[in-house]
Amino acid sequence: MDADRARTTTTRWRPLVGRWASRIVVLVALIFSAVALGSGITGDESSNSVANLPADAESARASELQESLGTSKFTPVFAVFDRGGEKLSEEDRRFVGEKVRELQDLAAEGQKAFPVFAEDGAAAFVGVPLATDPSGDSYEEPVADIRELAAADLPDGLEAQATGGPAFSVDLSKVFDGADVRLLVTTAGVVALLLLLTYRSPWLWLVPLTVVAVADQVAATAVDVASRIFPFTVDGQSTGITSVLVFGAGTNYALLLIARYREELRREESRYDAMRVAWRQAAPAILASSGTVVLALLCLGFADSPSSRNIGYGGAIGILVAVVYALLVLPAAMTLFGRRLFWPFVPKVGQADPTATGFWSKVAAVVTGRPVLVSVAGVAVLAVLAIPLTGVAAGLSQTEQFRATPQSVTGQEVLAEHFAAGASQPTSLLTPTAAADDVRRAVAEVDGVDRVEPAGSADGTTVLTAVLGAEPASEAALETVESIREAAQGVEPKVLVGGADAESLDSETATARDQMLIIPMILAVVLLVLLVLLRSVVAAVLLVLTVVATFAASLGASWWAFQHWFDFPALDYSVPLLSFLFLVALGVDYNIFLTTRAKEEARRHDTKTAISVALAVTGGVITSAGILLAAVFTVLGVLPLIVLTQVGVIVGFGVLLDTLLVRSVLVPALVSLLGRRFWWPGALSREPVRADQ
Repeated sequence: MDADRARTTTTRWRPLVGRWASRIVVLVALIFSAVALGSGITGDESSNSVANLPADAESARASELQESLGTSKFTPVFAVFDRGGEKLSEEDRRFVGEKVRELQDLAAEGQKAFPVFAEDGAAAFVGVPLATDPSGDSYEEPVADIRELAAADLPDGLEAQATGGPAFSVDLSKVFDGADVRLLVTTAGVVALLLLLTYRSPWLWLVPLTVVAVADQVAATAVDVASRIFPFTVDGQSTGITSVLVFGAGTNYALLLIARYREELRREESRYDAMRVAWRQAAPAILASSGTVVLALLCLGFADSPSSRNIGYGGAIGILVAVVYALLVLPAAMTLFGRRLFWPFVPKVGQADPTATGFWSKVAAVVTGRPVLVSVAGVAVLAVLAIPLTGVAAGLSQTEQFRATPQSVTGQEVLAEHFAAGASQPTSLLTPTAAADDVRRAVAEVDGVDRVEPAGSADGTTVLTAVLGAEPASEAALETVESIREAAQGVEPKVLVGGADAESLDSETATARDQMLIIPMILAVVLLVLLVLLRSVVAAVLLVLTVVATFAASLGASWWAFQHWFDFPALDYSVPLLSFLFLVALGVDYNIFLTTRAKEEARRHDTKTAISVALAVTGGVITSAGILLAAVFTVLGVLPLIVLTQVGVIVGFGVLLDTLLVRSVLVPALVSLLGRRFWWPGALSREPVRADQ
């Protein structure tokens, strides 16, 4: 579409750019951003493990009841001592006895530290009861003190680690210590490098990077404000993912707008007119793309899992802020500096468009010249990459959550080797006191239960603790909890089973339910947006199928890599849903950018020529955007938490696959095969094929 035509369409929508308008917009944006960043508003945070469970989950109800009864006032940290499998010496035993007396000073008031020696004589632990803190915020100092004291003056060869529920909470929280700074610095560095390579200008990259970086910080404040108003909270995981989304999506939108702006600078003398035309051409695709992502993220609002809802609401707010800055602030900021911003490759009026004869025009000629062969080859590649899906395993135990190995993990591994593995985090049963003995006997007979003991009574309710033989949060432990519930509730239906393993089981159940509900909702949203945007059932269905195929191929290939390169035992339960959301919602962006340009060209050319021109013109910028987005998601790997590493790898690889194969090869080939039928039942499908103009 030429500039004259662009001016005659959608004239009521235009960016706020001009000699003074651009200055005013940038000034207002700076003032608003400064006020937002200086507001000092903090989000509603919760690190309580039960807060990440549905309110009606059995373990959540058990925790609430136990707290109201006052029977869960204390929780132990275990200082574990061993010699790597060798027997403890008499000196070691005396040392452990001395540690009991020293650690007693760290125990909660009225509680006693207690030693336990393994039957095989190769390990011992000292339990140190701490006052229960539902938020977990007060555990860091006592856990650090226990670790320091336990490791002081160790005999040669004796090792000490602290584990247990509070220790795991502390180690998990440390994963996110400084995470926002590390993510911001790493992400900004990656984006800066890729923008520099894309534009080959010593300063052009600074403008979009600055705008997106400010948008990221404003988005963080907006999420904090929203968490005080709406029913969701913020945590390290949701904050990190929101930041990645803002940087990735915001930079993508900037790349698309700047590419169209540079294109128009070759036609327009006035940089302001060039930006107005570019904005009117790029804004619909950017709005459709961002709207798709926002609606897909809001689908997580229907999730049972509070952590998924946090990511959904936080991410949606982040994308909204990113698109506002991309469409309002960036155009004004770009026009402040004129053409010299593009130095040394300054676009001049009348200059030929390099995309007409560039690399992507050659790719388009090959792809559309042999569409059958290319389509078959593309589908075959996706099918081969998806083959490993047949062996995917899901579910990580508590000790498998970290890429690094903190003390809580090594200590738990020693406990599991020499004691009942579940001793550090027993399962709790709350039962009417009248049925307590019958429930205890029934649970004691369950396979995988080491022992069952009473842990207090109040208000007609008795608390029993069951020590499991399986490692906490492992598949075996979750199966044992299911059996415990079946056995206990067979005796007394009012029994509630809680504890860390029960929470893991309920979280897994909620995640499985969310996948069954949310994935179809996301597909429906994406399909609806494409139908509204392209006015074509065939195009919408085809594009949805390609992004689903990309997800399957990415998940399959990543699972192979996790097994052979990363040595991950399984996927975290939340990974498939999050990966699907980001890949489908973000992956369809590039198809939107490509097909909206093809639709624009199809009004003047036959479909084969239209998709060829669209690929030639958008290929470079979309490929740059895809590589950048993939790199940004891979940045999640700077955090030593396996779930974020897995999401980063799957989405990063999937975006590259979508950018380099699906969008640039497979989709153009399929569009060429279908011809005008691709636009059915829209008006373009009924128009006669015209010669190129």
